[in-house]
This record gives sequence, C-alpha cells and structure tokens, in this order.
Amino acid sequence: MTQRVRLAVLAGGRSSEHEISLASARSVAAALDPARYDVRTIEIGRDGRWSLPPGDPRAALRGTKTVETLPAPADSAPATLGSVDVVLPILHGPFGEDGTVQGLCELAGVAYVGPGVLASSVCMDKDVFKTLMRGAGVPVARHVALRLGDRVENPFGYPVFVKPANMGSSVGISKVREEAELEAAVGLARRHDEKVMIEEFVDGTEVEVGVLGNLPRPIASLPGEVIAHNSDWYDYSSKYDEGGSELVVPPPGLTDAQIERARELALSAFVATSCEGMARADFFVRASDGEVLMNELNTIPGFTSTSFYARLFAASGIAYGELLDRLIELALERHDRRRGLEY
Repeated sequence: MTQRVRLAVLAGGRSSEHEISLASARSVAAALDPARYDVRTIEIGRDGRWSLPPGDPRAALRGTKTVETLPAPADSAPATLGSVDVVLPILHGPFGEDGTVQGLCELAGVAYVGPGVLASSVCMDKDVFKTLMRGAGVPVARHVALRLGDRVENPFGYPVFVKPANMGSSVGISKVREEAELEAAVGLARRHDEKVMIEEFVDGTEVEVGVLGNLPRPIASLPGEVIAHNSDWYDYSSKYDEGGSELVVPPPGLTDAQIERARELALSAFVATSCEGMARADFFVRASDGEVLMNELNTIPGFTSTSFYARLFAASGIAYGELLDRLIELALERHDRRRGLEY
C-alpha cells in the first residue's frame, strides 16, 4: 500500500474572515480521502494561538477541547509544520492569505498549497496588485491610494467604492454615493488597514474565473456571473448569507469573445503575479463598452464544496475531491522542483 500523504490543514486565523476559514476547512477535511491522506487540523485562534485538536481530525473544529496550544507560533509552528508532507492553508485575509503563513512554510521547508510569499502578498494588497496589472497590460478600474497623512479626496465622482487595501470578503468596504459619506467610509476602511483605496464605480456584470496549476501551464475554468440578491453590490451579506447570491456558469449575458477574454486575463494576471497552485480571478464587464476589467485575484478563495471556486471547476469538469487532489499534487510538485535551486 502506498504511504499516505501527511497533511496539515490550517484553519481559522487572526483576520475577520476567521469563521469563513473554519467553514472552508471543515469542508476540505471531510472531503479528503482517508485512504490517501493522514490529516491533522490546526486551528489558529483570533488571538493567534495555534491549537491541535485531539481525536479524529475530521471532527468539528469549533468547540473541541485542545491537547496542545502554541502561544507563540514562531517557537513551535515550524516544527509542527515540518512534521508533515504538505500544508493546506485554508486561511483568508491578513495573517494567512498575505504571505505570512507561506513564509513560515518556507522556513519550515514544507510543501504548501497555493501561491508563494510574493504572489500572496502582492495579491492581498489591492493597490500594489492594480499597479502591477497596469504594468502587465491587464486593464483595471481607476483608483487612488490614501496613505497615512494624505488628504481625503475623490477624483472620480460618485458613486465610488472605498476599501482597505489589504482585506477580503468585502470587509470594511463601502459604496459611497455622495461626498457627505466619504469621510466616514474612509474611517471605516482605516479600522482594517492604514492604506485605503478609492476606486471608480464600474457599472456592469461581475464575473469570476478559477485558475488551477503551476507555471508554466495553469488552466482557467469557465467563467461564472455573480448575481447579488441582498444588495446592489456584492457585499459581505451577499457573499455569505443564505440565498445572498448565486453563480451562473457560463455567464448568460457575455459573448463568447468576452468569456475567452476573461479566461485569458485570468491567466495573464496569474502569471504576472507569480501565482502557482490556485487563485480566483474577479472581473467587471463594463456595460457601456463590454470591456473586461480585472478587479482582484484571491489566492485562497472560499473553499467549501459550494464556494464559487469549487463550483467554477465543477462546471468545467473537475469535481471537488479531484480539485483537492490536484492542488495537493501541485504543492508537492512545486516543492520538489524548487529543492533543486541553489541559494
């Protein structure tokens, strides 16, 4: 019998997306084939403490009495991670999706699923990401970044979106419809990040594309159109409340040329940011002229079996369990490839 792959699923984390991460990790742990994988789940609390649940690693993550708590990840985490073959960091937002945990895995010398340190960091900072996209020839909406000490000014008219540069799941984002709302929106965004973005409003269709693979041959899924039901934009409630949104694959309102353009741009952005493993590319298709504009790359998208990333690939012929298998294989492949480098 082939030896099982020793796998650590990292869940929770310090960001406001903690509960979303736990839901994703529960789904992942339940879907992994026990004949192929020896799974250990590690929960990271909102306070940064690392907990190792006893018993069946597929048991519920919440409410489990822990047998070991790691109050200082820098002391114990590398040894913990180094005892497995591959790490699956199902962590969303800062302190997980931003390159910090990826760097820890690099220090521990262990394979891990998803993009590396640089790609994770670049894609988390939406200001840096959009600046890089412009240099790579990938069209994006206009924006300005407000750093500490900058005056609050909006050059785009209204409505506009105000958001933290480093955050996900629409946390801290406001759709600002008039100037009187601008200062409060910037204040809300600054509760989550010192750098704030003001971004022009794009009237159009929101479309998502999944990307899977390592360089030099990643693949793009069929696109899906996001339809929000709880708001006039795809906010937190639309993303996570029951019935808040739906995904239609392929997008009924897009032409074949627009569908192929979205897939092409998803791959271009994935390569330009040095992503490997996985990402979900989010776009706007502008109503006025049909142009496809890149919004962002999510390097650790929501990962339940009903999350958009999984559903995009299910519609493209890759089922949830197979998708997880491929991601783990890609992590091990990249790790083996990079071990030949000289430093």
